Amino acid sequence: MSSEQDVLYQAAEGVATITINRPKKLNALNLAVIKTMRGFFQQAEEDQSVRVVILTSAEDKAFAAGADITEFKDRNSNTVRPLVESGQELCRYIESMSKPVIASVNGFALGGGCEIAMACDIRYASANARFGQPEINLGIIPGYGGSARLPRLVGLGIAKEMIYTGDQIKADEALRIGLVNKVFDTVETLRAETLKLAKTLVTKPGVAIRLAKQSLNKAWELPLGQNLKFETDVFRQTFDTKDKVEGVDAFLSKRPAKFSHR
Repeated sequence: MSSEQDVLYQAAEGVATITINRPKKLNALNLAVIKTMRGFFQQAEEDQSVRVVILTSAEDKAFAAGADITEFKDRNSNTVRPLVESGQELCRYIESMSKPVIASVNGFALGGGCEIAMACDIRYASANARFGQPEINLGIIPGYGGSARLPRLVGLGIAKEMIYTGDQIKADEALRIGLVNKVFDTVETLRAETLKLAKTLVTKPGVAIRLAKQSLNKAWELPLGQNLKFETDVFRQTFDTKDKVEGVDAFLSKRPAKFSHR
């Protein structure tokens, strides 16, 4: 049985932090945890004071060691549907949020944990992080979008190797193949640098961030010509914002911009 204590939420200075907190289960993701996380992400999206979201773990050994396998027992193709759909919907919601989401990954990020991290905009990792899609070893395949997002991030050949073998990769390899943005020596440095990035993004114009995220996500969905048309449309929208006026004026006046996110 899970509760909100398995997922923690706090917001301060424009940054919301969602923390997975099931240390005895290596932060395994059961249905209740997924639903609680989904609620907290929506809370952050709807809170106008929040500009950036961090997804992290209270457990140094694991970001999330995958789905809670105890929930797989005795399920069939029909009864497993709520599990896979809730995980996919959470990942889609993270992707579609108007605010940047940073995954701060330490320890194991396997299966569903890896898939949720891939749905985030930016992934920072500690040197002890381990990534993988080990579902094949259970006789199943990724279900939260791993077979769709992993090849987009690292290429089809590497994604097939990871999913077919179920092997884990270390943080330095994840950095080399483009699965993570940066790797830090310690968990403490990871947390500090994640917060530093979040605070930097808080100062950026919120409308432009939202529109940039939409345009970047379209690169996965649309042919180049349609993507460029979409970019033109949202680029034009930024010219009707107060932040564009402030940004241009600040640049020409050689002063720091103070964006109002409007």
